[in-house]
Amino acid sequence: MSLVLVTGSTDGIGLESARRLLADGHEVVAHARDEARAQDVRRALPGLRDVVVGDLTSLAQTTALAHAATRAAGGAYDAVIHNAGVGGGSPRVVTADGMERILQVNTVAPYVLTALMPRPGRLVHLTSGLESDGRAAFDDLHWEHRPWDGMQAYSDSKLYDVMLAFAVARLWPDVLSTAVDPGWIKTKLGGPDAWDEVGDGAATQVWLATSDDEAARVTGRYLKRFEVLEANPQASDVALQEQLLERLAALTGVVLPR
Repeated sequence: MSLVLVTGSTDGIGLESARRLLADGHEVVAHARDEARAQDVRRALPGLRDVVVGDLTSLAQTTALAHAATRAAGGAYDAVIHNAGVGGGSPRVVTADGMERILQVNTVAPYVLTALMPRPGRLVHLTSGLESDGRAAFDDLHWEHRPWDGMQAYSDSKLYDVMLAFAVARLWPDVLSTAVDPGWIKTKLGGPDAWDEVGDGAATQVWLATSDDEAARVTGRYLKRFEVLEANPQASDVALQEQLLERLAALTGVVLPR
């Protein structure tokens, strides 16, 4: 039995991941953006060990979430699934921390949680097939100087998620760190035209988080539907990984332990 934290677990793929983990006999700590959503997920999944609350558009709340999640586990998790994310179909929004919202939720938040929490046995980062279109634009992370393109901002954030997963795998050889493309899933983010069911989107990350199969015990890999795929080459560039970590540390004041 594993103890697993799933971020963004009040609906969609995150909720289904938590449901499957519970059905398989694992302990789950869920995450909600606010207390109302926390109550919703407690009702939907009464077997949860706990629900921790924090809005990932706030650096202060994300920091507090890292400490609350650690207390809920009593230490390190067996696995953390970084599922929470927002899409690119909206105007540019700057958070109270002065960060572009997609970047802050999709990339900054998992970085901060990873850096502040005790090392888990496994880290699973949800990305997207659009990571292949991502561009490492460290000189303009917040889209202050470029014409706004929400889908490009989303693609970039998903490239950064793969880059982060690969960097952690390199720096923390005792942690299995992977990135997963769940597919185009029928959720609020995926929209009604998506062709894959929510269970398809949850299956691979649940497997990576808990399975003892040799194929699931990989690190520094990008997967979809249980298969290892080739990621955007930028994700494997160590110099780019280091630049990303430096920029995230400068943005947040939080340094990933080496």
